[in-house]
Amino acid sequence: MNIRIGNGYDIHQLVSDRPLILGGVNIPHELGLLGHSDADVLTHAIMDAMLGALSLGDIGHYFPPTDPKWKGADSLKLLAQVNQLILDKGWQIGNIDSVIVAERPKLKPHIEKMRDRLANVLELNPDQIGVKATTNEKLGPVGREEGIAVYAVVLLVLR
Repeated sequence: MNIRIGNGYDIHQLVSDRPLILGGVNIPHELGLLGHSDADVLTHAIMDAMLGALSLGDIGHYFPPTDPKWKGADSLKLLAQVNQLILDKGWQIGNIDSVIVAERPKLKPHIEKMRDRLANVLELNPDQIGVKATTNEKLGPVGREEGIAVYAVVLLVLR
């Protein structure tokens, strides 16, 4: 088989006194995401999709939240490590598609920068990375602005 598809999902709680980082972009907002690392929920979902495509587990296996080594870690650096693992196994990313689910802030003005940051780390063209944003129509924990969730799909191709 020359292609593999991986599916990723992540959600983090919104809290005060934390930065809101999505796709490596610091987004101005009164709330940020809680997590052991920088809590970049977009990057985490993409990493899980990459790992899942090759049945390699999830990011918690490689970067456990119980390990102080990863406290405050830059998720783009973790993404680079996961990408290297994929490359070392003879695969490369064909494309990524993702959906950020958040009531606020409006993310459209930041999407191009997110795509550029992710593309730079993954050595891809920005047009290989889809980042979309939607709301949850005020339903559930995301709709109540308790958190932000991301769904991601990654297509890997044999090099």
